[in-house]
This record gives sequence, structure tokens and C-alpha cells, in this order.
Amino acid sequence: MDSGILIESFAEFASSKNIDRPTMISVLEEVFRTMIRKKYGTDDNFDVIINPESGDLEMWRTREIVDDNSEDIWDYNKIPLAEARRIQSDFEVGEEVAEEVKLVEFGRRLVQTARQTLIQKIKDMEKEIMFEKYKDQVGEMITGEVYQTLRHEVIIVDSEGNELSLPRTEQISKDRFRKGESVKSVIHKVEMNNGSPKITLSRTSPVFLERLFEVEIPEIYDGIISVRKVVREPGERAKVAVESYDDRIDPVGACVGMKGSRIHSIVRELGNENIDVINYTDNLELLISRALSPAKVSSMQIDRDAKRVSVFLKPDQVSLAIGKGGQNIKLAGKLVGMEIDVFRDIEEQNDEDVDLTEFSDEIDEWIIDELHKIGLDTAKSVLALNKEELVRRTDLEEATVEEVLDILRKEFE
Repeated sequence: MDSGILIESFAEFASSKNIDRPTMISVLEEVFRTMIRKKYGTDDNFDVIINPESGDLEMWRTREIVDDNSEDIWDYNKIPLAEARRIQSDFEVGEEVAEEVKLVEFGRRLVQTARQTLIQKIKDMEKEIMFEKYKDQVGEMITGEVYQTLRHEVIIVDSEGNELSLPRTEQISKDRFRKGESVKSVIHKVEMNNGSPKITLSRTSPVFLERLFEVEIPEIYDGIISVRKVVREPGERAKVAVESYDDRIDPVGACVGMKGSRIHSIVRELGNENIDVINYTDNLELLISRALSPAKVSSMQIDRDAKRVSVFLKPDQVSLAIGKGGQNIKLAGKLVGMEIDVFRDIEEQNDEDVDLTEFSDEIDEWIIDELHKIGLDTAKSVLALNKEELVRRTDLEEATVEEVLDILRKEFE
């Protein structure tokens, strides 16, 4: 093996990874000293001189000259006088001899081992460099290229060819990736597993949405507007509380843009995730009202100790407050950090009828559809008929009808 080729290849690697010259020389020297120790038992009396730029390697062995009849002639650090004089004829006992040791003297097996050791050190350094690079970037956005799509994860490569993992659990349900496609995500976790760095990415993290806002909204990037909190049901709905440090700038308007121009690209990136942008305030009651948007709150009772709030709304606002599958109220609760209970405003409905669709959070849609089929659209129109009549005219079971009537009666008690 040509030591020059080995040294030059390592120097190229070190240069590409911005490894400083002292570290590079130290690694190379340790590899060759390990080879020396395996052959001679020690490297104490050896000097290793390496020039990474030229690929030159010199190894010098220094030994003390002893008399030919001395008991020390078997010591690795000693050399008999007769052998020393073959190197230079005027040497005397007690002097030191420095002689160059050529790579070929170590034999093919030791040299091959040294090569493998250096390759392994390069791999170890690559892992360490990758770990150090990413450990301080958790929460930062990265754009990578899809290298491979597997059942439980997608392998993304960064600009340096490092492989990163985007697990299925960290993907939006509507995500579909093809090889070579560019993908945005945030660095979610950085950890060492059995000596190898594991970089986990995420597209479902609230931090990802926050980073997208920073990229797309100049006022956020410049620090004029701050993102106070983000809560998400990835791919479905999100609420983002923003605050302006300049009274002249409307934070919600700045984030949404004219006709939604600014937020459109973010929505598209997230698979048409519905994003509510809310003007943050320290007034908890006002923040809760804004968080429940698009529903309009009539009144509320806040229990700060229990972190619970009872919200009262007009009947036609209840389903808006709850949202599809309870998403709106769930996200609003996360945004304000409280449990939200929704109640119909009794004062508003004593003398009013209530549309059946307003009970979709308590009565299944298919049941409401059955009632619609026989012309019953409001609560009072259902209550005007008795149980037997409803069973006869619909495909509903008696127990189901009783449950529906019980729910509707409570509205008018």
C-alpha cells in the first residue's frame, strides 16, 4: 500500500468536513503509531512525521548504542555497536542512532490493518461530525431530497448526502413522496444509537408550522410579529396565535395577506390544513373568544384554579365552536391552556326553536337525516310527535327515538 495515497485520501476527507490540520495529523499519527506498537511493542522511541498536503510519511526509530556483549542488546530501545556501525562507521557506545523505518518493513498484514483502522476512523469521524452538526439544530427547518420510501419511514438526504429519517408517524396523512422529490421538515430529534447518529425529522410538529410562518411572513422573520403559540391537528386544522410589536401592523392581516395570498403557500405545503390565525392577547377571556373562532361566544365563566372555562353560545354557534370531530374546541383548549365546556345559552332559546343540525355533537348525523326525510327540521317539530308516531314514520329503533327525545327536551327545560 502506498502511504501517500492513504494520507492524501484522508486529507481530502478532512478538508471536505472542515477538520482542522492539527486534528487531521493527530488521527493519522495515531493510526501509524498503532501499527508501530503492534510490531515493536512500544512507540516510545519512534517519531512519526506526516505531511498531509504532499502525502509524505516518515517514521524514525531512535535507539541507544550498547556494547555487543551487553545484556541490553535484546531491548527494543537498544542497538548493538556492530549493528550501529553498519549504519555509520564512527558510532560509539552511549550514542543514539536514528534510522528511518520504511512502511514495507511492517509487512502486508499490518499495513492492511492500518488502512482498515484509518477507514474506520473516517467513518467514526463522519458520524461524530454529523451528530455535532445536527444536535444544535433541533427545531430548525431543513429541505432535503427523498432518497428512499419505506413502509414506516422516508429516507431524506441533505446537501452533504447524510441520510435523515422522516417516520410515518411524523408525516401528514396526505403526504405522498416520490424519489428525488424535495421535502421540507424540521429537525425533531437527534440521538446516538449504538454509536451512529439518528436524525429524526417531522412535518407534524407545531414547530414546523411556526418555521413555515417565519419563511413566508417577512414581518415574523424580521421580528416585528411574534408567533406566541401553535397548536395542530396535522393535515386537518391548526390555530396560530400571533402578536405585533408595532401598533400600526395588524398581525392577523399581515400573516394572512391580501385574499389569503401569504398563507396560501403554507396551507398547500401542509396538505390544505385549515389554519386559523388569532391575534394574541393577555386578556384570557378575549383570547378564549378568539380561540373559539369562527363561533361567537355569548358569555363565559372561568375557573383559573381548575383551568376550566364554561362557554355559553347561541344554539346556532354551538356546532361552530365544537367543529368537525371536536377539532375546533380541542385546539382552542390547547391554545389557551384550559379545558373548555360548551353550553347552549338558555336565555336565548327559551322561546325559540332550534335547528336539528345544531345537535350534531349529541345526535348522529344519520339519525338527523332520518328525521329530515319525514320533514322534521327543528327540535320542536320532533317534540310535537310522540314516540310511537316517530317509530312508525322513520326507520329508527324505539330506544334511539327515546334518546333523541330526551336530548331535545333538555333544551327547553
